[in-house]
Amino acid sequence: MRPDRALIVALIACAAHGALVALGVLPMWSYLALLTALAALATADALALARLPTPAIERQVQAVMPVGVEQEVTLRVQPAGEHPLTVSVHDGHPGDWPVRDLPRDIDLPAHTETCLRYRIRPPLRGSFAFTGCDLRLSSPWRLWRSLRRAPVRSAVKVYPNFAPLAGLAWIGAERASYAVGAHLQRRRGEGTEFNSLRDYRLGDALRQIDWKASQRARRWISRDYQDERNQHVVLLLDTGRRMLAGDGALTHFDRGLDAALLLAYIALRQGDAVGLLTTGLEPRYLAPHRGLATIDTLLNTVFDLSAQPQATDYLEAAKQLQARQPRRSLVVVLTNARDEDIGDLLVAVRLLKRRHVVCVASLREDVLDRTLAAPVLTLDDALATTATLAYLEQRRQTHALLRAERVDVLDVTCDELPAALVQHYLALKRSARL
Repeated sequence: MRPDRALIVALIACAAHGALVALGVLPMWSYLALLTALAALATADALALARLPTPAIERQVQAVMPVGVEQEVTLRVQPAGEHPLTVSVHDGHPGDWPVRDLPRDIDLPAHTETCLRYRIRPPLRGSFAFTGCDLRLSSPWRLWRSLRRAPVRSAVKVYPNFAPLAGLAWIGAERASYAVGAHLQRRRGEGTEFNSLRDYRLGDALRQIDWKASQRARRWISRDYQDERNQHVVLLLDTGRRMLAGDGALTHFDRGLDAALLLAYIALRQGDAVGLLTTGLEPRYLAPHRGLATIDTLLNTVFDLSAQPQATDYLEAAKQLQARQPRRSLVVVLTNARDEDIGDLLVAVRLLKRRHVVCVASLREDVLDRTLAAPVLTLDDALATTATLAYLEQRRQTHALLRAERVDVLDVTCDELPAALVQHYLALKRSARL
């Protein structure tokens, strides 16, 4: 319990009255009477505040939130006593989350529930908890304020932003691929898995002709093929220090994870199985599964995963994947390849490509492109441009070494990554390399 502004002003007034008594302007009895009255009033007000019951609080918050997306939280406040109250409300949200419209001063009418809404934006993925709700109650005569904590606890999980996936759920796989920016020329009848029979058309390859069906129908009949739907895609996510680089509000790991989930969704819509393996001291593995329900399993596997300030052991990750995934698969390595890591990465991809088709998606910082596009006006600008060109040349040489091992390399920014992954995946399916 602390004195409120009114009590502080009253005490200052008493001090001024005491100064006048000391100067002989006012009699002593008036000062004692004023002090006694204020003490009695403050004591009665404090006792009244102490007897006030803590209002009941109910919090309505989403149990699952997407990272980086502002959410609304509702607090339902119900006074427990017979008298109206004035309270200051501050919810016990995770401390480092940006919040709007808190704290808030509200008047609580007796026997009436009051709804208070505020906005919050989770900046990190993982498991978090709202620990309670702090209420600062004012006494009936506004002389005191008391801090109470309502023990209302809410557990929430912050997942990767799944809004893009939800937006693709109502359209077909082909349109979903175009929606993320993957543009491929459609090829009719040239896949690897039989689909249907149809009449022969000029330009059909001889291998498409079904001779037995043509003999029975007494006309030329061709086979239509579609891309094989029984393939495996494994996402190998780098959780090392390279992925701590940030572009905007999110790190490379967050942006790479979002793109990986988008690729997984497209692959599952195509009928393929999708699995996942992460690097790090405690790697997480999910064996390839089919069906759109796999997206939920992937989200539950990686929602609290983050990059760590440690070197990535590519070779150990490759050994684990070889031991756990005997079937030939498309292995997508999401990382930020640097020249100092190339030795370990080359050994890892050589091991993987013995059995799998390997694609290395190497994220490039947006600031590099912005630096090269900016005009060179000062010496600092020239030094920054020169350093950027030298760094990009090192990246080019690193990627050239990977391509020499017949490994597909995508050198892209975070914004370009989703479309590049989907487009490359669809191109591999059409080329029957798997």
